[in-house]
Order: sequence, then structure tokens, then C-alpha cells
Amino acid sequence: MPRLPNVRWSAMRRVSQALQDVSEPGGPAIAVRVACLPRMTKAVARGEYGGVSAGHLGLLAAAAAYVVSPVDLLPEALLGVIGLADDAVVLAWLAKTLAHDTDQFLEWEKRRGATIKGERLS
Repeated sequence: MPRLPNVRWSAMRRVSQALQDVSEPGGPAIAVRVACLPRMTKAVARGEYGGVSAGHLGLLAAAAAYVVSPVDLLPEALLGVIGLADDAVVLAWLAKTLAHDTDQFLEWEKRRGATIKGERLS
């Protein structure tokens, strides 16, 4: 049986790879996307960013926790390849949603920064 940290590290690599797979060529790097998540969470909590809801962020966190968790609805140890299906579905949704949400947030930050700079110049 693999050690828990190795299982989590493997799951995080899968999330990273899935996010890379669904990202548009020339889009933000994974590190940029991951780095914007705390800013996006704070902006949502402050009511500054309305592109996603707090509930949506909660679903993303729950999906990420499910992927890295050793607990599964369909355990691989008992069901083999079929046991990977639930992880694959959650992982695909998580990667696609994170790619979309971070694209939107980074674009919002860019527009907001341009607006703020424009106000300072006036």
C-alpha cells in the first residue's frame, strides 16, 4: 500500500496535468493560475469579484479534496480501472472549471488594473 503523502503528491500531479491539458495554448501558466486562487478567493469574499460565488469556490475545494483524498466512492483497490472513473470525472470537471475560472479572473484583474491606472493618471 502506498504511503499517503505519495498518493496525495500523485493526485496533485494529476490535477496539474489535467489543468495543463485543458488550458489554451499561450494561456497563463499553471503557476500563475494557482497563484491567483487566493486572490480570487479574497476578491469573492470581499464582494469585489462576482465571476464566481462562494459556493462555487466551495465546490472547487471539495473536488480538489476528493481527488487528493485516499477515500473514494469507487475504490480502485476493489474495482480496478472502474474505480478510477469517479476520480477521472471529478478531475476533468475540476481542471476544466479551474482553467475557465482562472482565465476569467485573470482577465478581470487585468481590466481592473487598467481602470485603476487610468483613474490615477486622470
